[in-house]
Amino acid sequence: MTPSGVLLPYQRRWLEDGSEWKIAEKSRRTGLTWAEAAGAALAAAASKRAGGCNHSYVGSGKDMAREFIDAAADFARAFGHAASEVGESVFVDEGREDREITVFRIEFASGHHIQALSSRPSNLRGRKGNVTLDEAAFQPDLAEGVKAASALTMWGGKVRIISTHNGDDNPFNELLADARAGRKDYSVHRVTLDEACAEGLYKRICETRGIDWSPEAEDGWKRGLRRNAGSAEAAAEEYDCVPARGGGAYLPRALIESCMRDAPVLRFEGSARFNALPERFREAEMREWIERELDPLLALLDRKRQHVLGEDFGRTADLTVLAPMEIGERLRRRVPFLAELRNVPFRQQEQVLRRLGDGLPRFRAAKLDARGNGQYLAERAQDFWGRGRVEAVMTSQAWYLEQMPPFKAAFEDGLVEIPRDDEVASDLRALQVVKGIPRVPEVRTGAEGDRHGDAAIALCMAHAASRAEVPEYAYRPAPRRAAPGSGHGRDPFMFPGRSGDYHGPGRGYGRWDRGAL
Repeated sequence: MTPSGVLLPYQRRWLEDGSEWKIAEKSRRTGLTWAEAAGAALAAAASKRAGGCNHSYVGSGKDMAREFIDAAADFARAFGHAASEVGESVFVDEGREDREITVFRIEFASGHHIQALSSRPSNLRGRKGNVTLDEAAFQPDLAEGVKAASALTMWGGKVRIISTHNGDDNPFNELLADARAGRKDYSVHRVTLDEACAEGLYKRICETRGIDWSPEAEDGWKRGLRRNAGSAEAAAEEYDCVPARGGGAYLPRALIESCMRDAPVLRFEGSARFNALPERFREAEMREWIERELDPLLALLDRKRQHVLGEDFGRTADLTVLAPMEIGERLRRRVPFLAELRNVPFRQQEQVLRRLGDGLPRFRAAKLDARGNGQYLAERAQDFWGRGRVEAVMTSQAWYLEQMPPFKAAFEDGLVEIPRDDEVASDLRALQVVKGIPRVPEVRTGAEGDRHGDAAIALCMAHAASRAEVPEYAYRPAPRRAAPGSGHGRDPFMFPGRSGDYHGPGRGYGRWDRGAL
């Protein structure tokens, strides 16, 4: 028997993740702890040379500890590993003589063991091997447990943190936010009830219970779980990985304003007259606006600093917002200005985009909104500057979940500067946590209700571009043409026989002719 034969895909992904630290937010009763027990049995049964080690488990109570150790014992027997029966002992909690801690333990022929403690993760101190902190949001002192567990990693141990949510101000949720923001080197997993069922959870339950599966039965089962959870908020927390009280603004106004500096916001609105002009006249009028408004700002940029670009696209109902960003010497991100285009034809948006990108010193990367009609502008940008430098972003829940926490962390750490503007602040305030995902909900923003968080998305795109891994290209100019017959100027990448242009591999663009060879 192997784990892959009994585990569902999300359980296998968890088990196969060998990260030193990993954390999972999950729906209730999706079997992630059961998969963790399989991993513990495999690790404890292996020899030290094969990477085996002890495994300690800390739950939020005695019943959880017993359930984990029984599952580990079952896996050990199924895998054919020699292990003792589950032993139980009791010791007095350190510093609290009135409190007893129950410990369950399995010994393996490898010399390693699995132990499950009923509480008090601080009792991990002095132990070696891997550790699991289960239902971490319900631990009495999670911070102490993480601190104690971190010492195990010094000798090669690994830490696993698993939990359903218990409020948005819980230390577990703060750990999760830090991990997503990149403040902690944790691998992050997320398993909602719907995601688990899509990968076979309810089918497995039906097999175990000996009942027939159908899509209708699965939908009814999920509805029943949520209906009986007590409230919609409780159901979202239990089954959808949405911490309770998680609504409201994602970025508080005070935090936004603390990162604002005096900087211009350029705005151009296409009128009925402008949009009805022939294209050549629109091009000329937009060129005049660029030379008057945009070029002077580009001329002020620091030529030594790298720059990136973010964009959120709009045509009529929404704005197109272009957000250049400078990456400072100490990795502080500064937005020197914003450009907003309302009701502007595609070709003139392309004009502004092209001039802005071409004018950025050491232009490194761009991320552009490619939803709907935005795909045209994003593809044109890839034609201008290359697909290795420009990403056409199809925003999704997964994208928001990956990019919004680091974006928020930049505000919290004071590592971003944006223009001081009430409409920009309104767009950023529009970000909310919707079903556990920070994003702009389907509501209008701005004083006139004519925005949709456009600047917030453009700024997040720019921040994501500043963090992107972009290939670097070097250029070496072609050698000067030597006099005929001099023997100089020969290049192994030049092909004799005729005059013309050449592209040497990795060499940039140059010129050669037959007389130089």
